[in-house]
Amino acid sequence: MRRREFLALLGGGVAAAWPRASLAQQGEPARRLGVLMGIAESDPAARSFVSTLTEALAASGWRDGGNIRINYRWGGGDSERIRGFARELVELKPDLIVGHTTPVVAALKEQTRTIPIVFTQVSDPVGSGFVASLAEPGGNVTGFTNLESSMSSKLMELLKEVAPATTRVALMFNPETAPDGGAYFLRPVEAAAAALNVKIIPAPVRTAEAIDAVIPALAAEPNTGLIVMPDVFILAHREQILALVEQQRLPAVYAYRLFAASGGLMSYGTDLLDLFRRAAPYVDRILKGVRPAELPVQQPTKFELVINLKTAKALGLTVPLALQAGADEVIE
Repeated sequence: MRRREFLALLGGGVAAAWPRASLAQQGEPARRLGVLMGIAESDPAARSFVSTLTEALAASGWRDGGNIRINYRWGGGDSERIRGFARELVELKPDLIVGHTTPVVAALKEQTRTIPIVFTQVSDPVGSGFVASLAEPGGNVTGFTNLESSMSSKLMELLKEVAPATTRVALMFNPETAPDGGAYFLRPVEAAAAALNVKIIPAPVRTAEAIDAVIPALAAEPNTGLIVMPDVFILAHREQILALVEQQRLPAVYAYRLFAASGGLMSYGTDLLDLFRRAAPYVDRILKGVRPAELPVQQPTKFELVINLKTAKALGLTVPLALQAGADEVIE
């Protein structure tokens, strides 16, 4: 049962529906846009993200194949692959690049200080060195953050509410792709742990094999719960994580609806489609001459609490009715 529904814009064939003669201004060359995604092209989420972006660009008058040409690259959650594609896109000399996730923007920043970059799904742009401040980013980078560090402590509180017997909480992240090597998420959780009577266990994973080893090891200890923090490696390996968590019957919470919709117990975090939707007007303004330094970094405005009651029942957990009532979506 959905408490608040939102539309995931799908398709990707928007430009095909428009006659090419109507897309470009007469005599004006098409502008060039690069898009470097942190996940794989085959990922179902990727299609929704890209469709949302292209639809929003079309609403601002920019249609791929007409007055704009978009070159996509797909990082697949792999840091080396991301760095290679960042170099490749910059060499194409586009008018602007949309960068998805922290490792992507870091790789792009290594390659260019002049090509404008609009980012989405970056947690800590100031701490990562992408911008001078949220209000006055400076340089060639601006965009849209996906969460604050305090989100991790909120996830811990939700986990304890649904699984009150939990005394050990592990945080899973990849130090190579998470902000500040994972410390950005760990610090607020460690600060809040005493009040909730839980022990915090860092669970860094750098490879798929590490995920296979870590989750069963955590589940072997009684009263253990898991917080799966959002970085691009984790996002790219979400099906593996979800399958192992289900197999090991480990209570786990996540930062994105994608996880709860695919069988995860619960998620609380940003509406990722909204970030791509909001990025399009920034792309529009920069292509029309506004400098990235003049556009403040914007924080999330839409958050979603999603509860999977089917998963809770399988784990023998009872979700409080008050929590269900406050959810944006309850999956039964």
